[in-house]
This record gives sequence, structure tokens and C-alpha cells, in this order.
Amino acid sequence: MSPGDLLSFHHAILEEIHDPSTSQLVLLARGLGLRKIVCTLMQIYDQSTNLVLLVNASSEEEAAIGEELGIMGCRKPGLRAVGYEMGKKDRQDLYKTGGLISVTSRILVVDMLQSDIPTELVTGLLVLHAEKVTALSLEAFIVRLYREKNNTGFLKAFSDQPEHITSGLSPLRSIMKELQLHTVLIYPRFHQAVKDSLERKRADVVELYQPMTESMGEIHGALVQCMSTTLAELKRSNTTLDLDDLNVENAYFRSFDSIVRRQLDPVWHKVGPRTKQLVSDLATLRRLLAYLLNYDPLAFHAYLETIIASNAQSAAGNPRQNQSPWLLTDAAHIIFETAKKRCYVLREAPEKATSVSTDVIEISDDEDAWEALEEAEGFIRRAPDPTSSKKDQAKTHPRPAWLPKNMEPVLEELPKWHLLAETLKEIEEEIMRQDSLSSTIRGNNVVLVMTSSTQTSSLLSEYLASMNPEALPGQRGRRLLEEKLRLYLYWKSRLAARPAESQPPSATTRENPSSDDELNPGLRKKDRDRAERAASRRRIRGGAPATVNVPAQRQDQVSAVPREEEDILAEFLATQDNASLDAELALALSLEASLPPDEAEFEPLYGLLVPAQTVIIQAYTDDSDDRILAELRPRFIVMYEPSQDFVRRIEVYKASNPGLAVRVYFMVYQMTAEEHKYLASLRKEKDAFERLIKERGTMLLPIHENHRVASDMGEAIIKTISSRVAGGRKELSTEQSRVIVDMREFRSTLPSLLHASKMVIVPATLTVGDYILTPDMCVERKSIPDLVSSFNSGRLYTQCELMSVHYKQPILLIEFEEQKSFSLEIVQDVKSYVKPTGKYPTRTSGSSSSTPETSQPPSVQQKLVLLTLAFPRVRIIWSSSPYATADIFKDLKANAREPDYAAAVAVGADSDPAAGQGMHGPAEELLRTLPGITAKNAGYVMSRVRSVRELCELQLEQVQDILGNEPGKACWEFLHWGEPLGKLSA
Repeated sequence: MSPGDLLSFHHAILEEIHDPSTSQLVLLARGLGLRKIVCTLMQIYDQSTNLVLLVNASSEEEAAIGEELGIMGCRKPGLRAVGYEMGKKDRQDLYKTGGLISVTSRILVVDMLQSDIPTELVTGLLVLHAEKVTALSLEAFIVRLYREKNNTGFLKAFSDQPEHITSGLSPLRSIMKELQLHTVLIYPRFHQAVKDSLERKRADVVELYQPMTESMGEIHGALVQCMSTTLAELKRSNTTLDLDDLNVENAYFRSFDSIVRRQLDPVWHKVGPRTKQLVSDLATLRRLLAYLLNYDPLAFHAYLETIIASNAQSAAGNPRQNQSPWLLTDAAHIIFETAKKRCYVLREAPEKATSVSTDVIEISDDEDAWEALEEAEGFIRRAPDPTSSKKDQAKTHPRPAWLPKNMEPVLEELPKWHLLAETLKEIEEEIMRQDSLSSTIRGNNVVLVMTSSTQTSSLLSEYLASMNPEALPGQRGRRLLEEKLRLYLYWKSRLAARPAESQPPSATTRENPSSDDELNPGLRKKDRDRAERAASRRRIRGGAPATVNVPAQRQDQVSAVPREEEDILAEFLATQDNASLDAELALALSLEASLPPDEAEFEPLYGLLVPAQTVIIQAYTDDSDDRILAELRPRFIVMYEPSQDFVRRIEVYKASNPGLAVRVYFMVYQMTAEEHKYLASLRKEKDAFERLIKERGTMLLPIHENHRVASDMGEAIIKTISSRVAGGRKELSTEQSRVIVDMREFRSTLPSLLHASKMVIVPATLTVGDYILTPDMCVERKSIPDLVSSFNSGRLYTQCELMSVHYKQPILLIEFEEQKSFSLEIVQDVKSYVKPTGKYPTRTSGSSSSTPETSQPPSVQQKLVLLTLAFPRVRIIWSSSPYATADIFKDLKANAREPDYAAAVAVGADSDPAAGQGMHGPAEELLRTLPGITAKNAGYVMSRVRSVRELCELQLEQVQDILGNEPGKACWEFLHWGEPLGKLSA
């Protein structure tokens, strides 16, 4: 990026932030070239005498920024990335050479704590995604460590997500406090400098508002109605919460799911399964609104059928207890029926339709012969009318041989497909007209089509490759849709055969293993009567408002028609010899073609096509789109779906190339969620910037003190040892309070909070435990998901066993998350444990659906009880949040000695330096062959007993005290195997 490509507002921002003696927070609207500013700033500091660190950048951003710097001339050595594969010695050498380095937050924290990086010699930090910085983030930890030893270096933070800076009372002040900044620069789109730069030269924009088809409009209205009903039900079920922000407009955005979950997190343990199902349904309905406008009708209909199948029964094949309420509404019936009518229509009398279809095929054959004769004589046949009869339509579209006789394909195309084809035709005519007028035209004739996803890009590529330009509007992609219909029929046939293959047999199947054809009519009538009586009982019980019996009703109402269709399709495809094989081959080819194209596939054809014949279809990404525009230099851009970010990128692209005539075709579905989402995103960003500007005007900035290690040491060395010592006098301690932390724990937020509470954090690779508080106290920290996975894998048992062997005070810390429910399980699950009181006899039932309580897997509480029984020395501490954990650690360390780094690392390690000292090699090898003794605890055993003979003479309790309960029992029983019981008891 040369300085000439920068606009005037880019220069204005760089003039304010390029000074290395200043630190700022820069908030810029998306699409205005934030990466250009960061790369230009890094180019200014690209010297071997400087050490500039890029923090909080993803791997994709590292690669893109490195490539951008290479284009700008920063190649020797350029931007170097520090990853997990780089060793400690290599990182130390890299830091000493200086230059531009991108490092992950976790590695930088460890290197700062271990003094592997000369923090006092760092020129400055560049922090990306400043909107994610909180008091618990690693970036705030890095800033504190950085400012402890370096007050002269700069810190510049950048963000282009103003909507995310909204949580809390003063969100902007909180971010600046954690970054220890005093200056913030805000540049929205309506900033005067930005307006003067972008509105001087504007691109030619053609707005194309495409209405939906009638069937798409019905589905869209029904989806919005289902979403409104779900939101109303969610508000009605949780009247104690402030859910005013939950409306349909906010539900269009992907962040809506996290907003709803954040509102319900404090009471998540109290809400029932119905509320959780409603939250999941909101995400499903939001996806359906997007898929309706992007997917082809067959893919959309198949996705709806998967929703029905997933709600009908669980993965085990049993009926689901908690159903989606919106599936039982009239609007859902409209969605499913209309989506099917967009694909095909099934006739009721396929026998009668056979002769009719045969006549149609014969007539079409005759018409084809007449058409060929007239074309040979030079006559032009008139295109068939869409309102013509079925016979006339059969002339234009011959019926495929693989299509079932009772199925009439509809295959409705997306309206934007025809609009895109007409737009590309207009662009082609415009290119030809301009080439005939002038031969010197700036720019490139490449047509750039931008979409919202790679799936949409692949679908448009297939449509343009198989399009019939001479067909009628709405019929140009029929060949593509017929291929997708054939794949759909193959998928439906496999779906119909799946229940018989994979689902567990029902009670009727177990009682009657033979097929229905082998039974006599009397037995079949008896089975039907039994099924009818069971269905009537379900209907009577389902009359109550209880939600448990809804699945049977919904399964009868919704799943009956799809099952009938699956049987018809399976019967048809079973009669075809090669149809299934051809369909399977076509399915494999389609899946291969639907994958996003690899960059390697373009290399053989790159440069061989004339730019005027090239149409590039690309999905929206991030600031990398600026590089695509700069490299392709297109004059015609088609925005297949609206994006405010890309609109601004086009404005910057046009302003950077004032002599280039750029025409933009802006496509949007009229009066749909797509249009509402685009307008709402503009409004949300504008409101977010206005709130930030207002907060900046009234914000009281904190005064940051110079945090020095020496001053902190002076405050921390005074400790109150005990009130019984000379009336509570204060004594001096030469050691500062420190905690040895395992390297893997830096993924969590607890080390940052411990450092903020004036504790020295010592990173180490620990074999036993996560935190060493004292020489005798070891803590294994478990979050709730980690606790469940550790129980399932058995890893927690081994960890508690090692802590019990090597430490006198082993502790298991169960830590919950901040602003979430302080409960291990939900209330409904807890109630299920107390249902069998024993007051009444347990009801036994012979039905297959009833399962005894004892067959349920053990709960987390039950596993914790078993763990405490197995390891009675292990203490369990419950912590409501990381803040509470930091206070607990401070209390546990009071009046205790500080841990030793070398001893903590050596505990449990295979290469224990103290292991084997004074011992003979054969005796050590013999010891490791005993049950319960491993390489990790062999050194500890040798430090407790002087010889193998002494180990054999120990009692069972003494061996268990050394090795633990189970390993000690296994070792003792092996040593005393075959001895008389009397001698053992003595």
C-alpha cells in the first residue's frame, strides 16, 4: 500500500497516532480501511532498533498483514509470527533482533512473566480488536505487565466494532481503564473528514429491488409470525427478566442468540426445558429466514424435513419429550406445504395419469419433428406462453425418465437468479459499447460478484455455468434444478429406508418378528386394534396442556405425509436398476462441485481468459476485500446481497481511483428480512457511535499510577503473622506472596486476577495440580464443562490420586462463571432424584417406553460423592466466579510458607532429579514392576521407604498412605499373595 493510495482522513488519523510518545484508542467504522492504517503505522516503525509487538491478531489477520507489508516493501525481515511451535530459546533470540513481531496473548504473558522478552526495551504494542478487552482478558494482563517495567513505550489499540462496546455502565471508560489509555479517536462514517474524502467522487450505483415470488412471500410472512410467537412465549415464560430488547428486528442478527442467552444466564438453572427449546427455536427461525433467500428450493425443503425428523425423535430413536412449539402452529403448516409446492406436486391418481403422460410424450415427439423441419426451412417458432396448458409445457420441457409418474416438478427459481443473468447481460453490452467508443479505458473488465457466503457463491457458479440464456424468465436454471431434484429423490429414498435399518425395533416388532405378509388377517387386525387403543389413550392424555404428549400428536399430523412420500419414492427407485447407482454417482459429483473452489484450481486457467469474459464470484470476508478490489480493479461490481461494510470499501476504492468509472449493482429483496437487516445494521452502528461520542464528552478518565515491582514489594512484605505474637505486631517477610501456575492455566482468566491482587505469578510446567499455593497445598481447578469431561474420561481420578500422594493438602476447586447460575444442574434434574420417596410402591409397566430410574447414568453429584469416598483427604471448594477464587487463594495462603519452584516442577515428573539417589539400579527396576507403582510415583516411594524389604513389611494402611487407596491395595495384595489369612490378619 503506497502512501498515494491513502485518503485524506487516513493521513489525518496517522498524523495523530504516529508519534511513538503517545498512546491512543482508535475507533473506526468498518470498511474504511483500518488495516491500511495499521500496516502504514507498522511500516513507519519497521526498524531493527525497534521492537513492536502486534497482539490479539488471528492467524488469518497475521497472514494478510504480513502480505500487505510485503507489498509495501517491508520484506527484510517483515512481520514475523510467534506460534506454539517455536521454542523458548528461538523466541528469546527473535525478541533480541527487534523489528515487527506478531505474538499470541498467551505466549506473550508467559514470556513476560519468565522475563524471556526484554519488556523494558519494547518500543510499543499494537492491540487489535480492542472491543474484546475486559478486566478478565489476557490483553489487560499484558498491559499491566507491560506498564510495570515500561512507562516510555507506546500502546495503540484499534477497533472497528462499535456495536460491541455497549455492555456495562461506561463501556468505553472500562476499555480505556484496562488499556491504561487517556485518548480516544472516533471516526464514524458521518465524520466530516470522512465525508469530505468519500463524497468527492462517488461510484455509479444502480439499486435493484427484487420482489419475492408469491410462495416465498407466504413462507417469509409465516416465519416472521413464528418468530413473533416464539418471542412472545419467551417473554411470557420469564416475566421477571428485562426482555424488552428482544424483538423481531434484533432477531435478524447473529448476535441475538448470545444476547438472549446472556439475559437468561443468571436464571438458567431455573428455566425449564421449554424455555431452552424456545431459545434454540429463535436461532433456527433466524437461519430459515436467511436460507429462504439464499438456498435453492430443494435444499430449503430438505432442510425443513431434517428439522421435522430431528424434532420427531431423539438420536436413540425414542420420541422427543420437548418439542418446538412453533412446529404446531398454522404458520408452520404454511411453511412446510408451500416449501414443498415450490419443488414439486404429487398427483393423487398416478394410474390415470400414466396414459395421459404417454400421450403427452407422443405429441411432444411430433412437435419436435415439426420444429426441426421448420428450423431447417428458416422459420422461427414462437416461444411458449407460461400460461399455456400442460401439453404445451411438455413440449418445452420433456419429462425425465427417472421422474416418478405421480410427481409434477415445479422447480421455482430464486428471483435474483434471473436478475443476476440480466445484469450480467447488461454489463456485457456496456463493455462492448465502451470498447467501441474508446480503446483507452482505465480499470478492468472483470465483473466482480459479491455474496454473503461461499455456499451462495458455489450455487451462483453452478447456475451461471448451466444456465440456458434462451429460455423463458424463471426457467433458465431448470437443468440445474432437475439435477438437484434427482439428488433430492435419492436422498428421500435413503431417508425412507433409514428407519428400518438404523432405528431400534419397537415393542410391536419385538413381539412379532415376522413381517406383516406372513401374519394371518386375524393377527394383523389384532395389532391394528391394539395400536388404535394406544393412540386413543395418547389422545386422551394429550388433551391436557402438558407438553409431554405433544410429540405423538405432532408426529401424527406432520410426519404422516413425508413418510407416505418416502414410501412412494423408495418404491419407485427400487424398480429402477441403475437409477440408484447413477444417483449415488451424481450425488458424489454434486458434493464435490458444491465445495468452495480451491485456489489451486484457478492456477492452470489464470491469465488464459480475456478479462471481459471473466466473472469472479467472491464471498464477503474482512479487510482482505480491499486487497481484492485493489488487485482486480473492476469497473463493474454486483452486490448480490447487501453489506454496509462492502459499500464503504467501494467508496474508499472509488475515492482512491478518482479517474476510474465504477458502476455498482446493488441487489436486495424488497420488503424482506434482508432489507430490514441491512437498514437495522446501519441504524445500530450510527446509534453506537453516537453513544460513544456522548460518553467521551462526559467521561472521567482514571489517573494511572506508575506500577513498579519495587513499590509493590514494599507494600506486600508487611504481613500480619498472628494476633498471638506480641499482641498482633507486624513482622517483615522477605518473600512476596507468589503462586506457581501451570502453563495450561493461562487459557483461563484466573492468573490475570491473581496478578491484579498483588501476587507474583510463576509459570511452570506442572505434572501434579494446576496451582501450587504452599509447599503442602496443591489445587486442581475445574470449570463445569471440564469437570464433566474429566469425570467421563477418568482423568480426574488420576489427578486426585497424584495430589493425594504428593501433597498433604490436595484441593479440588470447582469454579463457576461470572454472571451465570451458581448451580451444578437445573432444578428439574434435581427434582427427578427425589421423586421415588418409597411411600408408595413403584409402578411397574411392561411397555418398552418405561425405563427404570436405575438405568439412568450417574449424575455429577453422585460422582463427586464417590470421589470423596475414594480420596477422603481431597477437599472440595466451590467458587462462584474467578473473582471469588482469587479471594479464596489469598485466604488459603495467609500465614503460610511460599512454594518452591524447583520442588513443584519435580513433583510427579519422570525426570525427578532426586529420584534414585542412593538407590541401586536393580532395586529401582524391581520397584517399578510392582502394581500401583509407576514412573511418576516411584521416586516418591523411594523417598518414603529405604528398601523393598521395608515396603513388604508395611501394613495395608501404610501402603495406602503412600500410594493411595486403590494403588496401595493392589500393591499390598500383590506383595502378600498366597500368605495365610491368619498371618495377614496378625
